[in-house]
Amino acid sequence: MPQSRWQLVSAPSPPIAFVEQVQQYCGDGGGHFAAPLLWQRGIQSAAQLQTFLDADHYQPTSPFDFGQEMKWAVKRLDQARQNGDRVAIWGDFDADGVTSTAVLWEGLGQFFPQGRQLSYTIPNRLRESHGLNRAGLERLAAEGTKVIVTCDTGSTNLAEIDYANQLGMDVIVTDHHTLPDDRPNVIAIINPRYFAESHPLYHLSGVAVAFKLVEALYLTLPNLPQQPLEQLLDLVAIGLIADLVQLTGDCRYLAQKGIEQLKKQKNPATATRPGVQKLLDCCNRNGDRPTDIGFGIGPRINAISRIKGDASFGVELLTSRDADICDRLVTETETLNARRKGLQKTVIADIQKRLGEVDVSTTGVIILADPQWPPGVLGLAASQIAQEYGRPVVLLNTQDGDMARGSARSVANIDLYELLKSQQHLVVGFGGHPFAAGLSLPVDKLPLFKEAINQQFWQHYSTQISLDPVLPVDLVVTVADLGQGLFRELSLLEPYGMGNPVPKLLIETVRFSQTSFFNIKDKSGNKVSYLQSKFTIADSTNPSGFPGVWWGHHPDELPADQDCDVVVELDFNTYSRRYEVRLIDFQVSRPSQAPLRPGLPEIIDRRSLPPSQRSPLTTGYPVRTCPVSWTELAHAYHQAIAAQEPLVLDYDFTPAPISRTVEKIQTLWQQCQQQPQPFTPTLLQKHCGFSDLLARQIVTLVNESPLTPTTDPHSLQATLNSLQALIAEEAFQKRYFSQIPLTPAFLETVSSS
Repeated sequence: MPQSRWQLVSAPSPPIAFVEQVQQYCGDGGGHFAAPLLWQRGIQSAAQLQTFLDADHYQPTSPFDFGQEMKWAVKRLDQARQNGDRVAIWGDFDADGVTSTAVLWEGLGQFFPQGRQLSYTIPNRLRESHGLNRAGLERLAAEGTKVIVTCDTGSTNLAEIDYANQLGMDVIVTDHHTLPDDRPNVIAIINPRYFAESHPLYHLSGVAVAFKLVEALYLTLPNLPQQPLEQLLDLVAIGLIADLVQLTGDCRYLAQKGIEQLKKQKNPATATRPGVQKLLDCCNRNGDRPTDIGFGIGPRINAISRIKGDASFGVELLTSRDADICDRLVTETETLNARRKGLQKTVIADIQKRLGEVDVSTTGVIILADPQWPPGVLGLAASQIAQEYGRPVVLLNTQDGDMARGSARSVANIDLYELLKSQQHLVVGFGGHPFAAGLSLPVDKLPLFKEAINQQFWQHYSTQISLDPVLPVDLVVTVADLGQGLFRELSLLEPYGMGNPVPKLLIETVRFSQTSFFNIKDKSGNKVSYLQSKFTIADSTNPSGFPGVWWGHHPDELPADQDCDVVVELDFNTYSRRYEVRLIDFQVSRPSQAPLRPGLPEIIDRRSLPPSQRSPLTTGYPVRTCPVSWTELAHAYHQAIAAQEPLVLDYDFTPAPISRTVEKIQTLWQQCQQQPQPFTPTLLQKHCGFSDLLARQIVTLVNESPLTPTTDPHSLQATLNSLQALIAEEAFQKRYFSQIPLTPAFLETVSSS
C-alpha cells in the first residue's frame, strides 16, 4: 500500500474579531481550534457563522423551487388520490434508497392507504441492478399500478420509462444522480442536478429529494396529513449522512434537524421508531452525532442488501411501530452486518495482495475482477482502495462467467461517471455520479475496457491530477490538547461530510504503548474476521497518555519504542464513556530537518529545542524572530538561497499577557512624552518584539488617540481595546508559525511564496 502524502491545509489566520465571534458559541472553550477550521472552510462572517452553526437561523428552501416539475408531480399524485389510482414507490437498495423509500412510504401514506393503494418495491442487489427493470414494471402493471414514483433512481432509465408508459403507467422520478441528455418521458423529474451548483438544493441526496416531494404535498393539502412532517427528518438525516453527499445549504440544515429528531429515538419516552431505537442500542449510540449514522445505523442498513440482497425489510425496520417485529429485524440486521465486516476485510486483503505484486504507479484506474468476490461489498472495498491508492477503482464479480458486475469509486475530483460514459459502447449498463457508480459488462470485453478507460483517463487527467494518495491535515495539536474542550469545539462544526470533512489532527513525536486487540463479535457472540486494536499515545505534553483505536489492523503493525507522527480524528466512545482518537495514519518521526527539492537548501527546525540544547550555529541562515506571515518566512528562505545556506528556524514564541504588553506600550509612550523623543515603530520592536507591521499600526493608533490621563475615558478605553485586539491577532499568527510542522505543504508554500 502506498504511503499517503500528508498535506497541511493552509489558510490565513482568522482575524481576532472572528475568533471572538466563535468564542460566543464555545462556552468555556477558547475557540482557537474551531475558528481556524471555520475560516479555512469559508465561514468568515457573523451571518455565515450563525446560519452554519445554528439551524434555527437557516431559511430552508421551498420545495417549489423545483418549479413546474414539482407542480406536475403534486398535481398527478392528487389526481391519483382522488381517482383511487394505485401508486407504487420504486426505491433503491443502499441506505439512501432505503430511507428514500421509507420517507415516501410514510409521507405518501398520509395521502394514500398503505398496502391498499400504496406499495413499494426495491430491486434485489444480488440479482438486479439499480433502477427500473422490465420484469418489475410488468409485475406492477399486472397489480393495477397507475403511477410509479421512483426515489434515488430512475433519471437515466429512458427505455424502461418508455416501457412503463406502454404498460399504461405514469412515472414521477425523484433522484439526484446524473441527468440524461434529454428529458425522459415522465410526468415529472425532480432532480437537483438541474440547478446551478451554487443552489442550496443542488447537493440533495435521494432521501432529501423524496422529502421535498412529501413537503410539497403537505403544503398543497395541509388538512390531510395526521403525522407532523418533521417526524420524517430522522430518516432524512440517516440517508443524507450515509450517502456522503456534500452537507451544505439545505443538506446541512436537513441533517442538523434530522439529528435533533434522531436523538428522540434513544429515549423510550419520546421514541416513535422502535427499529431505530433498537439499532441505536445495538451499536451503543445516542443518535446525537453524525458518526452514530456513519459508523452505526448507516452500515447496518446497507448490510441488509449487501449480504441478503433483498432490502425491503430495511424499510419495515425503519417504519414499523411493532416492537416485536423490529426486534427480530434488528437481530437479523446485526448478523448481516457482522458478516459484511468479515467479507469486506477478506476482499480488501485479497486486493491489496494483488496490487502489491504489480507496479500501480503506471495505472490510472485500478480495474480488478474475481468470481469469488461477494458483489455486495465491492462498493465498500472500492472506496477504501481508492482512498489508499489515490486513484479510481473498479471492482467486478465474474461469477456467472459471461457477465461482470460490480462497483466503482473515485477520488480527487476525477469524474468517474464521465469515464464510464466514454466506454458505454462496451458496458451493458451503468449509473451513478462522479464519485460512485455501478456497472456491468461482458467478461470478454474486460481487457478492452481496461485499456480503453485507462487511455481515456490519461488523456484527460495526466497533467491535472496527482495520483499520490493525499491526506489533508487540518490542525496541529498535542496530546495535552485532546479531550473534552477540543471535542466540544470540533463538534460545533457537525454534521461533517463532503465539503466539511471530519478534522484530521496531526500530533508529532508520540509513542504508542498499552497496545491490545480483539476480533469483533456479532450479537450471537460469534467472532468476526475484523480487528480492532487499542493503544495509548503519549508525548512530552502528556506523558500519561491518551486512549486510541485503530480499526481493521493488528497492534503489531505499530512501531514499538519509536517516535511517530500520527494523524487522528478525535471521537467520543459512548460504550466506554471516554474520549479517544481514531488512528488514520502514522509515520516514524524524522529528524527536525526537511530537504525541499533537489538543488534547493534544506530547512532545519530548532523551534522545539529548549535554550539549553541550542548549540551555537556554525552554518545556516537563521530566523530568530517568529514570523507573522508566509511572505516574511519566504523572504528569509530566499535569503538563505542567496547565501547558499540552509534556512534555520531558530525561534520560539512565548506570549506575554496582553494586559502587561499594553501597560508597557503606555509606559513607553509616556516616557517619550517626558524626555521628549519620538514614539517610533523601531522603539516598539526593540522593547516589545512586535513585527514591523504591528509596530507601525500601534504608532498610528496612539498618535491619533494619545494615551494620556486627560484623554476622554471612552476614547481612551476604545484605544486600549484596539491595542489589545491588534496584539492578540499577531499573537495568534505567531502561535501558528511557532507550531506548524514541516510538511510538504509547508515547504511548497515557503518556496513558492
